[in-house]
Amino acid sequence: MAKASVVALISLAICLSSLLGLAYAAGDTFFVEGKVYCDTCRVEFETRISEPIKGATVKLECRNRTTESITYSREAVANEAGKYSIPVEGDHEEEICEVIVVKSTRDDCNEPMEAWSRARVVLTSKDGVVQPVRYANGIGYMKKEAVSGCAEVLRELGFLPGQQP
Repeated sequence: MAKASVVALISLAICLSSLLGLAYAAGDTFFVEGKVYCDTCRVEFETRISEPIKGATVKLECRNRTTESITYSREAVANEAGKYSIPVEGDHEEEICEVIVVKSTRDDCNEPMEAWSRARVVLTSKDGVVQPVRYANGIGYMKKEAVSGCAEVLRELGFLPGQQP
């Protein structure tokens, strides 16, 4: 009798775990995470003196590949580190999804970067990625004028000739 109870209990546990797996797969939820920053050197990439933009607004938009109509849209606000997390419901395998800068909270840094004003993300569970978190490239704005330390930073990166000893 005890053996039959153990077998029944194990069978029940296996069935319940299978049902939970099916429920999770049917209701895909993703989290798109990224960062919004101020390009203090106006070079359109992040450097060590780039600054996070607290309170910047970003928007995730998914569009139909054929008609380009918007199928999903959700906004988020960056925290003090310039980071955001956008919850996304459903699988968007057949759509093009991008995070787009919407608004900067800084008057001195509100010119969207041409190359990095948007970042594409893949939002499907059918791509081999198991984790629900998807990371977007950093996006942001440029300062109106480059700050004084930019020449040194660009020299460190090899973009400007350095002094020879």
